[in-house]
Amino acid sequence: MKRTCIKYLQNWLKLSGRQPLVIRGARQVGKTWIVRHLAEIEGKTLIEINLEKKPHLASAFASNEPEIILKRLGLALEMRIDPSNSIIFIDEIQADPRIFAKLRWFAEDMPELPVIAAGSLLEFVLSSHEISMPVGRITYMYLEPLSFEEFLLAIGRDILAQGLKEFVWEEGIDDVTHNKLMNIFKEYLIIGGMPAAVSSWVIDGSLSVISRVHADILKTYKEDFNKYGGRISAELLTEVIEAVPSYLGEKFVYSKASSSARIEQIKKAFNLLCQARVCHKVSAVSANGVPLKAEELPLYFKAIFLDVGLCSSALKLSLVDILELAELDLINSGGVAEQVVGQLLRTIFPFYEDPESYYWVSTKRGTSAEVDYVMQHGRNVIPIEVKAGTTGRLKSLHRLMYLKKKLPVAVRISSGLPVVSQIDVKDHEDNQITYQLRSLPFYLIGELHRLLD
Repeated sequence: MKRTCIKYLQNWLKLSGRQPLVIRGARQVGKTWIVRHLAEIEGKTLIEINLEKKPHLASAFASNEPEIILKRLGLALEMRIDPSNSIIFIDEIQADPRIFAKLRWFAEDMPELPVIAAGSLLEFVLSSHEISMPVGRITYMYLEPLSFEEFLLAIGRDILAQGLKEFVWEEGIDDVTHNKLMNIFKEYLIIGGMPAAVSSWVIDGSLSVISRVHADILKTYKEDFNKYGGRISAELLTEVIEAVPSYLGEKFVYSKASSSARIEQIKKAFNLLCQARVCHKVSAVSANGVPLKAEELPLYFKAIFLDVGLCSSALKLSLVDILELAELDLINSGGVAEQVVGQLLRTIFPFYEDPESYYWVSTKRGTSAEVDYVMQHGRNVIPIEVKAGTTGRLKSLHRLMYLKKKLPVAVRISSGLPVVSQIDVKDHEDNQITYQLRSLPFYLIGELHRLLD
């Protein structure tokens, strides 16, 4: 597969002040494959150390001297390690988190050797105060499931992927190409961006096989619950993970996730799933300015799942049914559309930045205004309304744009053609509302920042 983060990793390899890199992401988003692919295309010898499969190799890192560590690894693996032509890859590093503290010595004493670490339950380790992290001596890369553009590349639609990168407002998109891209996007709703599912779709093209792949991934996540240190029962974690797809697009209410557990227990379970990056919290904010997090409203939040394909699998959605639908808003009352937009918005963050998701809700009593997402673009706040079909009222968006008069531009994500329009309307209170609305089809989300400039 062609992952856009490969270029980021290649640039990291060339940095003069390169630091050890820690890849953070949920299980099975492709962390291990990407490192192997990087070594292959760069002609480097990969020294792969999986601490779950070979925990005894952790003893090689007992020393603080990189030369001694390499010597011990070389003996254990029966190979000679050339620091200038190798990559050390410590996979599943959470199995022995003490090794985190050793990474700094590679940065200081052996900078010519690239060191990469990854782990599926890394967030639990990183949130522990018992772990001595080498602050300022390591850097992070955040990995999400495949974006839609990466999906196009994976299924061999390179020309269409390049067309999205070259799209400009002035030229527009013809109906034939638009319909073709929307049909492929419907495939993406079912297949999703998990590498194993996409690979299976490319090789087999079988929906039944895809269903088994998704089921296996979900089963793997549930099996991981036993590794969460007994902080909370596996049964409750399973209940919560199954609840998230059912309440897409809605305010997440802990009591709906489980009828038997206490609210505090459900909250802990949800937070653990977010730490494992299996779920993502979409926090409500006031949207007065940046940073958005500074005005977070803790009583309001929604939840999305790691991947839309896994969501569709959990909801028993069928590709055949979706392809026959003219409007995506018929799917799960638009919740799946909101899921996929939230998921794809996370893919447009820089790889060194942990993605965060926000939306706007009116807290004024007697009102129910809500805008699906708000994002930061430069120093500006950009509201994003998701309309699963080609039409739909924008009452909540109008309300937000009236209240926040400093926001001159808003975005609508829908099934319609891309278009820029000037909104000049009056609300029910006769307030004049004027702003620019940039309407984008789902398949152009990856180009959002460029198309806002």
